[in-house]
Amino acid sequence: MAQRPPVTPVRRPPGPTRGQIIRRRIAALGALLVALVAVFVAVAIAVPHVHRKQTLPPPPPPPKPFRVIFPEGFTRAQMIGRVDAVAKIARRKRHKPVVLRGKQYAAATRRATLPCFTPKKVRNLEGFLFPATYDFLAGTNGKHLAVQQLRAFCTNWRSVNLSYARKKQLTPYDVLIIASMVEKETLAPKERPLVAAVIYNRLHAHMPLGIDATLRYGLHIPPTKSILESQLNSDNAYNTRKLAGLPPTPIANPGLASIRAAAHPARVNYLYFVRKPDKVHHFFTASDTAFAQYECAHGYGC
Repeated sequence: MAQRPPVTPVRRPPGPTRGQIIRRRIAALGALLVALVAVFVAVAIAVPHVHRKQTLPPPPPPPKPFRVIFPEGFTRAQMIGRVDAVAKIARRKRHKPVVLRGKQYAAATRRATLPCFTPKKVRNLEGFLFPATYDFLAGTNGKHLAVQQLRAFCTNWRSVNLSYARKKQLTPYDVLIIASMVEKETLAPKERPLVAAVIYNRLHAHMPLGIDATLRYGLHIPPTKSILESQLNSDNAYNTRKLAGLPPTPIANPGLASIRAAAHPARVNYLYFVRKPDKVHHFFTASDTAFAQYECAHGYGC
């Protein structure tokens, strides 16, 4: 019987090592991440083009605000009139309803609580309605506008140093009253501290202030009309020609420059001032004789 040749066993190649398996898996994962990033980039590039075609038109611009200007030295009554006039103009120009009314504003500016002032509860807002330019919309009412003015007052009032006035035994309200008189009496900015100094000096000397603007305010005398002798002799509380001391309230709403002048008057001894012929500047003096001579020389009476 023939013998079979010996069978040689087939040897299989050795399998991959554990390290090789890990490296292959990492390579496969890296390839997958690269593919995903490529897809993401392609989508990111394509989406803006799709959105660009479907973008809605931009929204309409916000409504243009109306504007009301309160000059320095305006009284509350003048501001009420200005609000009413501006609201009517706004309705006529825009052909749309405007909420703002003079009556609303008048009611909103009678009294308020001011956290920046002492005393905080103010029963007469004359002097506190800060003069400036204010924007308002169709839905703005009188209370909104008054709040804007009172906030502006507090912002400016906090910047005023009252230490000198306190040394002169003047209250914050006294300073505001003086500021209102300075505002009504001066046209040249550099003269504000000088007019304030005259008021301080006259108060210290217990002299009547002799400021006609206070009497005009108290008796509602327009600036275009002369003050009558009977009015000069009246017992009106605002007649500083006759009564010594400050008037009971501010006579206008002063700006920051006049408030600062009232808090820091010039250090001069002037007791008198009179308007010069240019109707802008004043002649100042500490001498009643020099004052009388100047008035006589310029036709104010001898």
